[in-house]
Amino acid sequence: MSSPEDKASGKLWDGALDAQHVFGDRDGRRPALLAVHDAVDDGTAYRAELSARVDQPVLSDDPVLQRYLQLSDSWWEDLAGTLEKVAAVDTDRVAVRQQYMDRAIPELLGIPAPAVTCWRAAHSDLHWASVTTPLRILDWEGWGRAPEGFDAATLDAYSLLQENVTARVRDAFPVLGSPAGLAAEATVCAQLLQTVARGDNLTLEDQLRTWAEELRRR
Repeated sequence: MSSPEDKASGKLWDGALDAQHVFGDRDGRRPALLAVHDAVDDGTAYRAELSARVDQPVLSDDPVLQRYLQLSDSWWEDLAGTLEKVAAVDTDRVAVRQQYMDRAIPELLGIPAPAVTCWRAAHSDLHWASVTTPLRILDWEGWGRAPEGFDAATLDAYSLLQENVTARVRDAFPVLGSPAGLAAEATVCAQLLQTVARGDNLTLEDQLRTWAEELRRR
């Protein structure tokens, strides 16, 4: 990473290092951060990070799952168990801000931002290009507090082109579809509709608009 020296700090800059201090290798599910090297040259700060090698390929080259994927029951159990351990961590890092929800959800979904019943630690960028089998979860720099069920809702959103996989996500994470998960689902839906407006994730547009309509009815 590189940044102007006076801006070399904050959530993303320190995310991997903070994750290593808090989670370690999370029972082997998170590649350990082995070393960090910082340097400054001519007003620019640089940070190099060395993580444990992961030999398994990620499950998708694209965050959006483009093909049917069959994973074992034990994989889903490992994922749910790992995310529960992540959620139990007490942190002041923030992945989702209430101010964003209050602005984006009414604008993009046409409903008031649902009340958050519980804020919990989350990976916050859980998609099919950041997981492997056997389970490893990559890219932890953005982790922090988010509405309960946020990681499950994110994975669900990136599965929308594959109905069978979406059903499996919802089976593994019963918070989805419940009142407790509404805030997380609405936030993720708004985030991805925002990316569609910028020209990204266009393959998900129809499914996201259908999801937004379902959330409006809840």
